[in-house]
Amino acid sequence: MLISEFDYELPEELIAQKPTEKREQSKMMVLNRANHTIEHKNFFNIVDYIDENCVLILNNTKVMPARLYGYKDTGAKIEIFLLKEKENSNWEVLIRPSKRVKTGTVVKISDELSAEILEPLEDAGKWLVKMIYEGDIFEILHKVGNIPLPPYIERKMADDEIKKLDFERYQTVYAKDEGSVAAPTAGLHFTQDILQKLKNKGVEVGYVTLNVGIGTFRPVKCDNILDHKMDSESFEISEETAELINRAKANGKKIVAVGTTTVRTLETAYKQFGEIKACKSASELFIYPPYEFKVVDNLITNFHLPKSTLLLLVSALASKEFIFEAYAEAINNKYRFYSYGDCMYIF
Repeated sequence: MLISEFDYELPEELIAQKPTEKREQSKMMVLNRANHTIEHKNFFNIVDYIDENCVLILNNTKVMPARLYGYKDTGAKIEIFLLKEKENSNWEVLIRPSKRVKTGTVVKISDELSAEILEPLEDAGKWLVKMIYEGDIFEILHKVGNIPLPPYIERKMADDEIKKLDFERYQTVYAKDEGSVAAPTAGLHFTQDILQKLKNKGVEVGYVTLNVGIGTFRPVKCDNILDHKMDSESFEISEETAELINRAKANGKKIVAVGTTTVRTLETAYKQFGEIKACKSASELFIYPPYEFKVVDNLITNFHLPKSTLLLLVSALASKEFIFEAYAEAINNKYRFYSYGDCMYIF
């Protein structure tokens, strides 16, 4: 299967640069797979589509201020993008421009934080650095770091108002466990009020944690999708959530996943254990047509980039033909695309 089969043209003006004024006001396209129908709604209408026969599973990961700007002693500006915390204050990172650093280079980010370059890693331009600081690294990051927005969202660093907006809105309202470099964007549309309305209808809600990695920004670059390798992303499923899902499946309820990260968490766990069980593990699962879903029945998801693993995943769930029909209709109806954009509900 060729990745070129999953390409489409998107007018640049449909790439959402800011969130909607209110989370729940986003447009929501509803795809009925059984009837092959498309409806146009707003996200607050989600309470009309999910009932007591469904269990809602969300990813409660929290985005960390992973983008850091610092200077070498020569005055050269260096960007460090934190990817994954290792042991002994070491981090796996991306560096730009990487040609300006070498082993032993020290980048000063603030009076509280510096980074010593240790060595390049074999994996796709990544580096190992030692963060030099005193106290709690995450408290410091919240002072000096920046939310790592995707590259298609353009920002001026001096705009403090928009920076404050991103800190608030590029997180879900239920974000809990810090460790992601990107938001699980399907969850950005939820409010506490909508979650409560669903619970009032008898919908049970559970949470998993998958820390979203840099791979979410990376397109599939090989012609044959079978040659693509997913980045590893750590995840955790609690005993409570495992029991909730297994009980729901036994009782014939539908599992509604919020976001592709939730899908990959649940499907990976089933693949690894033959069931959903409490665990801490990692996912490298690449879902593409004609994947057979073992756990997830329905999906809330945003509109994804061309030639992306996320577009392949939703095509596996709803069929490539139906997804591309829906995307064409979304473009005609001026839906907003990507991280801060609108969403669809596939059932």
